[in-house]
Amino acid sequence: MKLSSKTLSNLPTGIIVPSYDRTKIKTRIVHLGFGAFHRAHQAVYADQLASQFDSDWGFCEVNLIGGEQQIADLNAQDNLYSVAEMASEGWSGRVIGVICRAIHAEVEGIDTVLEAMAEPQVAIVSITITEKGYCYQPATGKLIQDHPLIQHDTTNPRVPKSAPGVIVEALRLRRERQLPAFTVMSCDNMPENGHVTRNVILGLAKLQDEKLAEWIEANVSFPSTMVDRIVPAVTPETLEKIAQQLGGINDPAGVACEPFRQWVIEDNFVNGRPEWEKVGAELVQDVLPFEEMKLRMLNGSHSFLAYLGYLAGYQHINDCMQDDNYAAAARHLMLNEQAPTLRTQGVDLVAYADSLLNRYRNTALKHRTWQIAMDGTQKLPQRMLDSVRYHLANNGNFDCLALGIAAWIRYVGGVDEQGLAIEVSDPLLAQLQALVSGSQEGSARVKALLSLEVVFGNELPQNPKFVAAVTEAYEHLLKFGAKESVAKLAQRF
Repeated sequence: MKLSSKTLSNLPTGIIVPSYDRTKIKTRIVHLGFGAFHRAHQAVYADQLASQFDSDWGFCEVNLIGGEQQIADLNAQDNLYSVAEMASEGWSGRVIGVICRAIHAEVEGIDTVLEAMAEPQVAIVSITITEKGYCYQPATGKLIQDHPLIQHDTTNPRVPKSAPGVIVEALRLRRERQLPAFTVMSCDNMPENGHVTRNVILGLAKLQDEKLAEWIEANVSFPSTMVDRIVPAVTPETLEKIAQQLGGINDPAGVACEPFRQWVIEDNFVNGRPEWEKVGAELVQDVLPFEEMKLRMLNGSHSFLAYLGYLAGYQHINDCMQDDNYAAAARHLMLNEQAPTLRTQGVDLVAYADSLLNRYRNTALKHRTWQIAMDGTQKLPQRMLDSVRYHLANNGNFDCLALGIAAWIRYVGGVDEQGLAIEVSDPLLAQLQALVSGSQEGSARVKALLSLEVVFGNELPQNPKFVAAVTEAYEHLLKFGAKESVAKLAQRF
């Protein structure tokens, strides 16, 4: 038996189900990227608003590339799915009912997606497509004009394939039909994600139609956001536990996550917005200090633990936290190498760091180090390299950051410490493999990987202090291994 409108009454009494009239929910937000994080984060806020405050803000969910089964599963169960919050002391769950429609571009056609985005009542297009979906250079924040998808969308704007292309074309339709523009809201882990989104949308629009670009610039807003909730990839084991929680009802679209969640949003919307602040979101004028705090302290330490943990044989973040040296190194990284670079005011960063470590220790949260290690070329600049630049300019110490970067280089080498192949997942995989195969192990390997300009820019590979620190850390990894390298580092604190 699957989750559906008919089976809601069969759920255990502890499961929260929609208490509102779902027929009154309207498609006022089109969301690109119906992945696990969106299901566990933005949709939960909307569901709480509908339950507690009679909000009619609902979603049309869209997947552009991949995730066909996710959309099919959602359609098969009346656009319902469940969210399970995993804590060491037990699980709790709720069924989300604010999704009105679900579309896959490659199944129903891109025209169906564009028409959904051009519906008059749509006020927001939100996005969770991961960093690589923006077709941008992390080192500069600019559109990659020679990206294959962008090249296609430049010459075939009416049948776009990229997320930026789809948004530009939807805005063209709205302009042509004299409809108000929508707000474009990124919810991905990038510094100034609204600024990045604006860059790629306007960059592509200018390649296509200068007048359209001017209209977008004058009428569309791109608020930045900071999102936080640890959401591991869904596994068969996860789905089995969700089914048990639902009293034997299967939910292939279900997702599991930690209890904690946070959402900080720049209050800049051109066509209205939900009252997210009523259910715990923070609406602010400047998101950047919050973004930097989360990207560097949480995401930066996550990447540090992911690369060094994977190399040491730790499959999950909570496994890393059982190693006192890894826990100490992560805390030192947060407070001594990341916190000094931040612009936040009025935040107890020691308490924040300790709360993150406690979240990492959640034994119910099986967050794979391999999952966090994905797409490193898109993540390193904002999670580690910006902090390195700060320390180079201010003569600060960045030993943990250097070891984290060295661990990434070791990881993308494609062979672990036991001589087994690593399944490296990265949009620049071909370039990484070419750099690895074209360099000898050791300092030459470090020099080769640091030459990747789209990640490291021009100045870092030319900085002797930076190159020396990463090279030394890398040679320690080769000589002692990840576990011993972290232990030696932690013993110095």
